[in-house]
Amino acid sequence: MSRRQARELALQILFQIDLGQAPPETAFQYTIQEKDLDQESIEFIRRIVFGTLQNLKILDKAIASVSRDWDLGRMAAVDRNIMRMALFEIFYCEDIPGSVSLNEAIELAKIFGTDDSGRFVNGVLGKIVEAPFAYLTCN
Repeated sequence: MSRRQARELALQILFQIDLGQAPPETAFQYTIQEKDLDQESIEFIRRIVFGTLQNLKILDKAIASVSRDWDLGRMAAVDRNIMRMALFEIFYCEDIPGSVSLNEAIELAKIFGTDDSGRFVNGVLGKIVEAPFAYLTCN
């Protein structure tokens, strides 16, 4: 499975948790069951999902600091979760270049979001990618 496909599954899991209030492990198991996934893909998905959830407050603060006119609760759930997931990669996954995380997030937004999602996600994440550590500890 490609990392893009793994990110799509991670997004589905985060969406279930965010909107459906599904328990994280339940959403994880439900989404990956009956998929022909190798261990590396399962571990990557788990890392992204649970890393994002573990750092949600920091990720949401970073998004909120850049998108001042958009309250997190008003954002489309797909866009919000794509940005959370990408920021987790940018802040905490040294093995993934920030530009890759940004590009993957934009592509996911184009596929799963609205017509404006790609531009919106690019605008928010693009500012953060320029100086990620300035946002990592934003108050």
